Amino acid sequence: MLLIVGTIRLPPGNLDVARPVMKRMVEGTRAEDGCLEYSYAEDVLDRGLIHVKEMWRDQPSLDRHFESPHLAEWRAAWPELGIHDRKLRSYEVGEARET
Repeated sequence: MLLIVGTIRLPPGNLDVARPVMKRMVEGTRAEDGCLEYSYAEDVLDRGLIHVKEMWRDQPSLDRHFESPHLAEWRAAWPELGIHDRKLRSYEVGEARET
């Protein structure tokens, strides 16, 4: 499995405009074969900082995601939304366990 975690940043004044675009991205991605988890979360202390968490079954699933129309729409919206400071890291992980 692949775990992707990180952050993106946008101007706080653009959050209301960004939410519908982010919603389409999240819903489209969650419907993809191989997507086990996908979420964005606003930081409660740093307005405009969005935390990203993804879990993919395998690399081919993630590769297909990179070709999806909703990802293309999301990336095309970045300039207008002011998306910047994208910091994502990918990790290969084993099976989840309760802690």
